[in-house]
Amino acid sequence: MLKEVKLPVLGENVETADVLNVLVAPGDTVAAEQSLLEVETDKATVEVPAPFGGVVREVRVKTGEQVAVGQTILTLEVDGERAGAVGGPTSAGDAAAGPSAGGGEIARVAKDSRRPARSGGAPSSEPSGGRGHQATAATPPRDAAAREEPGPGRAAPEVAAEQLPADAVAEDAAPAGDGAEGQPAPVAGGAVAAPSVRRLARELGIDIGDVRGSGPGDHVSIEDVKRHARELIAGGGAGRGRLAAPAAPLPDFTQWGPVEREGMSGVRRSIAAGMGRSWTIIPHVTQFDRADITDLEGWRKTLGERAGTKLTVTAVALKVAAAALRAFPKFNASVDAENDEIVYKKYVHVAVAVETPHGLLAPVVRDADRKGLVQIARELVELSEKARARKLGREELSGACFTVTNLGGLGTTHFSPIVNWPEVAVLGLGRASRTAIFADGGFVPRLLLPLSVSYDHRLIDGADAARFLRWIAEALEQPLLLLLLEG
Repeated sequence: MLKEVKLPVLGENVETADVLNVLVAPGDTVAAEQSLLEVETDKATVEVPAPFGGVVREVRVKTGEQVAVGQTILTLEVDGERAGAVGGPTSAGDAAAGPSAGGGEIARVAKDSRRPARSGGAPSSEPSGGRGHQATAATPPRDAAAREEPGPGRAAPEVAAEQLPADAVAEDAAPAGDGAEGQPAPVAGGAVAAPSVRRLARELGIDIGDVRGSGPGDHVSIEDVKRHARELIAGGGAGRGRLAAPAAPLPDFTQWGPVEREGMSGVRRSIAAGMGRSWTIIPHVTQFDRADITDLEGWRKTLGERAGTKLTVTAVALKVAAAALRAFPKFNASVDAENDEIVYKKYVHVAVAVETPHGLLAPVVRDADRKGLVQIARELVELSEKARARKLGREELSGACFTVTNLGGLGTTHFSPIVNWPEVAVLGLGRASRTAIFADGGFVPRLLLPLSVSYDHRLIDGADAARFLRWIAEALEQPLLLLLLEG
């Protein structure tokens, strides 16, 4: 029996992946769970396992190609027993559970020698840089396997092999897509949409997976598509559809000299999409201040040596920011523009921007307000190392309420970071410098740390931001107060 193997769901929001290596060839005999492909999403490099054993008859992808979730990657000749050994869920309920249901992860690639060389800056010694993903969508993403026109990859980390949906393998060559005319075709998450509805979405340039169905079982109707189109237009094209203002066409640069083109990596595509979405949705304002951290510097170095860990300024700022979010609930909220509501979060998860050779990632320290400073410092070191090795899991990259980004290691002073929607604020740290301050009748050298907070002006007013940032500055200026913020 000849069966097709399709690219399975690799994670939340993952629609495409780049093929780094094809690990099998026609004629090879493979066992269940044996790696078939090495692919790269925007957050990680993963190996795609075989759902069952068999003999490879045809490989339909090659190194360097971009493949979509649900696309056939190869065909396997299997016998009757092997055909039933699919490695994913076998019931409709299991398949609907999707990537969020439990379990481990698809084996990540730790063998750099098999990966093609990729350009990128050297990692910094301390997390720095702006945040670039889009990592947190307002509504649960839907499986892209049934879409005819998958959008650009906005991948999140990988999921377990045992979590793969049953439709990752098909017995015939019919591509996933619309059913017979008039019959609803499944859309991810158990929703359905008729071919006429899907056709209207395509004509409007809308990703059908973004549309929330109002019918039974999340059935997507024509009215749902029209409503989604109106929301995109009213929101300035905030979704993944093509209703956002198109980019102006570039001139022909070759008329002035030679050029070279390079395709965007998955991480860079995700950063571009996320930052474009955030800048479009959020009316940004940035507030600036500075903190005198002269006393803090000596205190944190002493504490770090005693604790046997590197206690960075970023770790201290994260702890202070977590406490500030409790004191200023507006900064720990999100704007629900559709329902004219403010969503106040009762938890405090803080993301930290980390520079990696693959692009900026923002791992999340969960419940930062309930953790001690030393614990946060150790967790930051671990998360930064995992980010640079691309070994972060989904839970470590999602659910942030607020972001801290430190560019001080690169020598910058004040800057204006972009808020990562649906968060409403982001804290930026610059390079501390010695400055003469007039005090007690004379000038004294003090170490001043530049601070900036960008915020969503729909929710936060200038006075709110000024008080919030001054609160953080004063907490940094009085190290003993940090003891009161512990766990």
